[in-house]
Amino acid sequence: MNEALGYFFMSWVDPSLLGLIAAGTFAGIYIGAIPGLSVTMAVSILISFTFKWDINSALAVIAGIYLGGVYGGSRSAILLNIPGAPSAIASGLDGYPLAKRGEAGTAIGLTTIVSVFGGFVGILVLAIAAPAVATLALKFAPRDYLMLAIWGILLVGSLSGGSLAKGIFAGAFGVLIGSVGLDPMTAEPRFTFGSLQLTAGISYVAAMIGFFGVAEVLVQLHEMHLKAVKQNVSKILPSWSLLKKYLPLATRTSGIGVVVGALPGAGGDIAALMAYDHAKRTVKNPSRPFGEGAYEGLVAPESANNAAVPGAYIPMMTLGIPGDAVTAVIIGAMYIHGLKPGPMLMMETPHLFWFQVGALTLANCFLLVFGLTGIKIFAKIVETPKPLLLPLILMLSAVGAYAINNNPADVYWMLGFGVVGYVFKMYGFQVGPIILGMILGPLMDSSYRQAMISAEGNVGQFAGEFFSSPLSAIILAALTFTIVSQTAWWQRLRGRTSA
Repeated sequence: MNEALGYFFMSWVDPSLLGLIAAGTFAGIYIGAIPGLSVTMAVSILISFTFKWDINSALAVIAGIYLGGVYGGSRSAILLNIPGAPSAIASGLDGYPLAKRGEAGTAIGLTTIVSVFGGFVGILVLAIAAPAVATLALKFAPRDYLMLAIWGILLVGSLSGGSLAKGIFAGAFGVLIGSVGLDPMTAEPRFTFGSLQLTAGISYVAAMIGFFGVAEVLVQLHEMHLKAVKQNVSKILPSWSLLKKYLPLATRTSGIGVVVGALPGAGGDIAALMAYDHAKRTVKNPSRPFGEGAYEGLVAPESANNAAVPGAYIPMMTLGIPGDAVTAVIIGAMYIHGLKPGPMLMMETPHLFWFQVGALTLANCFLLVFGLTGIKIFAKIVETPKPLLLPLILMLSAVGAYAINNNPADVYWMLGFGVVGYVFKMYGFQVGPIILGMILGPLMDSSYRQAMISAEGNVGQFAGEFFSSPLSAIILAALTFTIVSQTAWWQRLRGRTSA
């Protein structure tokens, strides 16, 4: 036990490791806040510089960038309605309306506190129950991932202004865009129309920047006559009574974040959306209606996506299975340094596990410090006059789209999706479900193929397997309830029950 504590506090007492984690967290926050610069990209580039580093130094700075980057995506979502990362899509639903009300400082302050809280919950679960959570994640069969992906698509009802039909249409449109390119199993081209450029698929990051950034610029052109809202940044730290009020919700959604983060391939974006949906269903009297600046709409996704970061470490450290794209890159870094993530790693080098836990804990502490600084400067972005702000957003969007693959075609895709997003918004469609569909589409596709292969192509056997395990039955029941609860019939029934 004493040896484990020694490795846990190694990064706390070593000045060089302390500095690396601080620098990584600071850089992660600002990388995550820039649309187009993903955490995965930052970690991938960083690994090329750490070949000759000590493994502890490499893992320390990666932990800081990872945790800071997931949080940083919320800043641009709140201030500009452009999520810096897919995990911040849900945060913009209520964060941006808060900024339009002049409460950007309060929104960022609250986001910082609940993100740190969610991070600590995730780290606690990682330290105490990593093997148990990893075992639960292993019980998920391909059919369960298929239902999880469909469930995520169906949650678009929570993101589409109350219209289930519009939400499903937008989600299906996203799945269609996400299926462009080579078939992952047969390598046959799909929806490429003979174009070699389309065989690589369409970048969801370019689409996200277009649907959120460019579309928002076009929408704002209708409001050029409106003056910029003066932001109240005199009080950044939320009151204790406010935090106490939202502590139970943050605890529940942090739990959702850890479990979803531990599922291979799921990640913080699905965790944040499920947490937002959970808040919308369980909170009876929100501070404001959801989608109009409800604090609950910030607390739920931000606590969940940061809790998902330690959650993603669970299968990586215990089983050698990546929880998301970033942990897949981290596994590559471990192999480069001569380590083999998995059960033997836990048995042969347990000190590495406790070092990772200590590094994440320290990075979470730095997240609190850096997250609460610079808010007044950030809030000035929203106060910038629109004739100056909108061209700046368009320029940053173009740079972000180009930076993905250094490909001008991504900029054209961004502009095209921006126009499509503008049309969608004008007719009352939300663009969040489209990005969600692009992200979950490949998971749904591969899971369906694997489930059908395991059923030997027998449709009856395939359908019967959904009832073959308690886990599958529970997910199926939750999925069914999600569909039913978003129908007009259910709303009328609830109204009668309440009456």
